[in-house]
Amino acid sequence: MKRIKLVVAYDGTNYCGFQFQKNGPTIEAELNRALSELTGEEIRVTGASRTDAGVHALGNIAVFNTESRIPPEKFGYALNSRLPEDIAVQLSEEVPALYHPRKCNSVKTYEYRIVNRRFPDPTRRLNTSFCHWPLDAGIMQTAAGYLVGEHDFASFCSAGSQAEDTVRKLYEAAVAREGDLVTIRLSGNGFLYNMVRIIAGTLMSIGQGTFLPEHMREVLNARDRRRAGVKAPAEGLTLVSIDPAGEPELYERNTNDWIDYSLDRSALRTKGRVVMAIHRCREEERARMIAHARQQAFWDGAKEFLVRNG
Repeated sequence: MKRIKLVVAYDGTNYCGFQFQKNGPTIEAELNRALSELTGEEIRVTGASRTDAGVHALGNIAVFNTESRIPPEKFGYALNSRLPEDIAVQLSEEVPALYHPRKCNSVKTYEYRIVNRRFPDPTRRLNTSFCHWPLDAGIMQTAAGYLVGEHDFASFCSAGSQAEDTVRKLYEAAVAREGDLVTIRLSGNGFLYNMVRIIAGTLMSIGQGTFLPEHMREVLNARDRRRAGVKAPAEGLTLVSIDPAGEPELYERNTNDWIDYSLDRSALRTKGRVVMAIHRCREEERARMIAHARQQAFWDGAKEFLVRNG
């Protein structure tokens, strides 16, 4: 038995999302069908990101187990001849048996693309959204800057999310304009249900002049979905890549309006120890943030997690 990783690109226009559903076509169902036909086994893939209906991907990840003798690097070629033209494997390779695409440290990057002009461009309707109100990308970039770092993104999470912890860390939040195309690019260690689309909708309202850039900070700190903007349409969203996070920093400091703490990982590899120093914290946040940092430490390989006041 071997475990195979696939990097998959797709146009999500004609699908009800990545995850298998009984009432409509999905990316997962097409991969399962093609793999089962190819190997003669009952294959069920596990995806890294369960993108919504209409959302696209350039580099989603799926894994499966197989006893097939097909060389790992050949699966991509064999699958692409069996998949519909709007789904294509970009890479296939063998990974360790315990590898799970949703249970490892990774950096996900999304782009939300908006055609900003007086009238729609029908040639770009499938992979961009349309906004006829003028958008100020510079103001949107200022607002996006408030999102960088570790925050509680509860304001940007749709109802129905199964996430127990709404704290995530964004490494990049950038807005750029090229001609009539405005692109919002977000990279982070994870994203909540509809998080990117709600951020995009909020940034668009700021870019139209409805709110000042500082409104983004207010929305973030409110931790209330009702304070954020509308959810932007699915067709503008693309999952660009999912990359390994690499080795964690030896020393890391996370600060926002309600907590300030640092992590010392200098003894992580030698003694399996991570030390959390809390410099400032609202008392009602203390237990939750310790639990969040402890979980991340164990994901990093820690066997011992210590907490002290900074």
